[in-house]
Amino acid sequence: MLAALLLGVVSVITLILRSRLDPFAALLIGALVTGLIAGVSPDALVTSITQGFGGTLASIGIVIGLGVMLGKVMEVTGAATVLARMFIRLFGKNREEIAMATTGAVVSVPVFCDTAFVMLHPLVRPLARHAKRSVVALSIALAGGLAISHHMVPPTPGPLAAAALLGLDLGALFAAGALFIIALLPVVIIYARIVGPKLESQRLGYTSDSEEEEQADETNQDEQHNNAHIGPWKALAPILVPVVLILTNTFSQALVPGSHFAALATFFGAPAIALLIGLLIALYTLPSKRTSRETIVGWMGTAAASGGTIIFITGAGGAYGQVLRDSGVGSALGTAVSEWSALPLFMVPFVIATVVRVAQGSGTVAIITAATLSVPLVESGGLDPLLAALAVCAGSMAMPYYNDSYFWVVTRFTGLSGSAALKMHTGMLTTLWLASIPLLIIASLVL
Repeated sequence: MLAALLLGVVSVITLILRSRLDPFAALLIGALVTGLIAGVSPDALVTSITQGFGGTLASIGIVIGLGVMLGKVMEVTGAATVLARMFIRLFGKNREEIAMATTGAVVSVPVFCDTAFVMLHPLVRPLARHAKRSVVALSIALAGGLAISHHMVPPTPGPLAAAALLGLDLGALFAAGALFIIALLPVVIIYARIVGPKLESQRLGYTSDSEEEEQADETNQDEQHNNAHIGPWKALAPILVPVVLILTNTFSQALVPGSHFAALATFFGAPAIALLIGLLIALYTLPSKRTSRETIVGWMGTAAASGGTIIFITGAGGAYGQVLRDSGVGSALGTAVSEWSALPLFMVPFVIATVVRVAQGSGTVAIITAATLSVPLVESGGLDPLLAALAVCAGSMAMPYYNDSYFWVVTRFTGLSGSAALKMHTGMLTTLWLASIPLLIIASLVL
């Protein structure tokens, strides 16, 4: 049984790294390899895969689609840039790293971190020049804030998938993930202030930034003109309202279960309904009056295309998880791990996510794979599902480098390469990965 699991995981990683297949097909082939070696009959194996795929998408597909669309509207209307300026004004002078890290943490909730960094980085150079701060330090703060939320809280795709695969309430994961973000943001800020100035002289164009800064100022002026009708609260509402609805649902079920209020909270706080409300708020408040219906529909089509890949990969992870359950491989893994006292049980998902992330580069794929393999540990009753999800999400932050698309976005826009790029981004995310271990230990004592 464990050999079947090992060969299935090796198949997934090898196919992602060495073949022409994407993670969706690789996960399905890994499920086939695991099931066949474990002795599952071909017809039963096909049934497990289709049921697992459909069951996972039934609970999470709508939410991912709506989340991606909401992020697209925030991006193209400039609402995310409005939020960035709000936080810069809020925190004031000499706190620019705090402002950029906080901006990243909030904006990354609906917007993919790659896109958000490209969108917000034009603010970095003018801010650094006016405040006499390091461009690299502010870039690190922005990239780190974006990365933490991207890995730790729904409705970003990885945490969404982890919640679906582990049978976890989204509100609980958001609340716990938010606590991790609050604890880890100071790590980003300290790293930015220590490492950023040391790397500033290695930044491409360090001595001749005036032309680029003028272009950045022009870009910011254009954006300010285009989103002049969007105030800070209007920009925040599409994110804040769904979060409040989901958290209200979670707490009402714990505090006043069975009440009329709890019934209403269950409906409006269902993730699909809450995100639909957030999307409607965004669509009818953020675009300018000059924006045509065809343009807005085009935004939604682009978002649906980009979200489709994530939806399919998540469904493939669900298919793999169903094969693990139906074949008995999952229970065998749970038994083997529970008998291995060398490692605390909550660290197993953390280690799996770490290995998969380092091997193939995608944090989302690492979360989905590790959550899938953690299902037996949760179902056996040995591991709390919330703790498992936090461990999976934290482990996926490990050591991003050349096989990670976000690495290239952050380092190239900042103007760093070689060892300086590794110190900037790989060092920062690995520091966050290490800092999450004591937080997981505390969470394990509480949960």
